[in-house]
Amino acid sequence: MSPPWQLLENAPLKARNTFGIAATAPWLVEVHDSAALPDVLALPQVVQAPPLVIGGGSNLLFAGDPAGAVISLATRDVRVLSQDGDHAIVRADAGMPWHPLVMWTLAQGLCGLENLALIPGTAGASPIQNIGAYGTEVGEFIHVVEALDRTTGELQRLDRSACAFAYRDSVFKHHPDRYLVTAVEFALPRTPALRLDYAGIREELGAMGISAPGARDVADAVVRIRSRKLPDPAVVGNAGSFFKNPIVSQSQADALQVDYPTLPVFRGDAPHNRKLSAAWMIEACGWKGHRDGDAGVSADHALVLVNHGNASGGQLLALARRIAASVHARFGIAIEPEPKVIGAHW
Repeated sequence: MSPPWQLLENAPLKARNTFGIAATAPWLVEVHDSAALPDVLALPQVVQAPPLVIGGGSNLLFAGDPAGAVISLATRDVRVLSQDGDHAIVRADAGMPWHPLVMWTLAQGLCGLENLALIPGTAGASPIQNIGAYGTEVGEFIHVVEALDRTTGELQRLDRSACAFAYRDSVFKHHPDRYLVTAVEFALPRTPALRLDYAGIREELGAMGISAPGARDVADAVVRIRSRKLPDPAVVGNAGSFFKNPIVSQSQADALQVDYPTLPVFRGDAPHNRKLSAAWMIEACGWKGHRDGDAGVSADHALVLVNHGNASGGQLLALARRIAASVHARFGIAIEPEPKVIGAHW
């Protein structure tokens, strides 16, 4: 029987973050059985400082080395727990890669996650950030998040309401040192309620020659759009969209559109607010395609910061701060990063 975890000292992390930033963990613990987590958290190498839990490394910017141990969950089981004629409950271990999970659910005839295809990362990371794309957020389809409460050592099951999902937000993000997500259960319908009127999906389906799409067709369209707009981390280091779209009041959005009529404005997370396009504002400030050495902004999508080879996390962070400062100076809007910054403060 293989050991439930492996411990490595002075572990390189360059291959464990999609920016491809060189960093070193004092200790790396690769966990193959989530039942062993209480023992892992009690290891002398882990209790020295709050550990950093990583998935696919697609939501991290290492501006310095982590102070404590890094825990990586390598658990990857996915299965249907229960089903009736209309819905199914799917359980995925935290280490299950996200895009293969989406495609697996579609192969089972289950819908809901198709607009979230090709997002990097893992199932366990998805509720923390409440990942979203093309008019869908994962929190809409989460039934239960299973997480180890590090304050009590007990395994908890948090239903959707307890997760406190909001735009790129959740209870797990507000209490990063408390909860360690071990598995996620999704409630997925068999009858699709397709969302086609966002960011060119309907047009992409038309270009594919599909007039009566199914959920798999939508996923394929999303993959095509994302593949054109977002650089492949295997080719150019990046973490996808670096900045969150800011949420503002409706009155503030209306005032901005008077001065900037082409500024895209979307429905917010409440009736009285609106979501602004951070990409549009960044591009309007002239940053699209900008490059400072190996730290740069994608020429295809202004939201994406890229590592052209040997940029440090500090260089990417400095560039991100300059971008945010210019957006605030021109539009009076504060934009914030989506990735978690390690080794520095935003």
